[in-house]
Amino acid sequence: MVKPSLPQPLPGAVGLSHLSAYDWEAADGVCGGSPHLHLVCTEAYVVTGGRGAVQTLSPDGYRDIPLEPGSVAWFTPGTVHRMVQGGDLRITVLMQNGGLPEAGDAVFTFPPEVLADPDRYAAAATLPPGTGPQTAAAARRRRDLAVEGYLALREALVAGDDGRYAEFQRAAARLVRAKVPNWRELWRAGALATAERTGAQLDALEAGEPAYLADATAYEAAPTRLGGFGMCGRRDEYNLPGTTLPYGGE
Repeated sequence: MVKPSLPQPLPGAVGLSHLSAYDWEAADGVCGGSPHLHLVCTEAYVVTGGRGAVQTLSPDGYRDIPLEPGSVAWFTPGTVHRMVQGGDLRITVLMQNGGLPEAGDAVFTFPPEVLADPDRYAAAATLPPGTGPQTAAAARRRRDLAVEGYLALREALVAGDDGRYAEFQRAAARLVRAKVPNWRELWRAGALATAERTGAQLDALEAGEPAYLADATAYEAAPTRLGGFGMCGRRDEYNLPGTTLPYGGE
């Protein structure tokens, strides 16, 4: 039997990367990443070193969740999150629907006037390629703009006014609407296909015909991009066909 020419997705077709939180100080004196939300992907942080926190905004209000080695935090679609540096914070990120975040399933908390203009948003969100000083400066400007919008959202939410937060969610949905057909194809080829494959395996087991076990094998991978500028920090990622797309400069 011919083995697959491409690696199978990681378990559950999740995305995988490693992050070292930014140590740049923002306007509020806090060091950390660019606040943003995902539209259809739940994200998990598995802390592997250092200390810090993840600040979240959701219908639950504002939360500041401590992060330390061994702790895990995750947040569902629509939750604004900001990774905060407390000292050499390092995490492994597990992302639902591997490939979708790289295809645009994330919106920064830029101020409303930027969110209202797709061209202006794209110009603010896109970084130059590479990992040099020019890209670092652009990543920091992007972070600062996201923090500007985030602090206004947080202030309103803490004051009991959730209207601005709800409008941000609606603006984010408008920005990504045109990308949904592409996301749907990635989901069908990744997470959905993985779930359907499990269903077929259960059917085979129930029928007493586990012929699919003849395809058993193992895979390995190593990071293929080191030190890129991600949303939350410096990012090491894996280019796994069917799971994580090649780095495109975010």
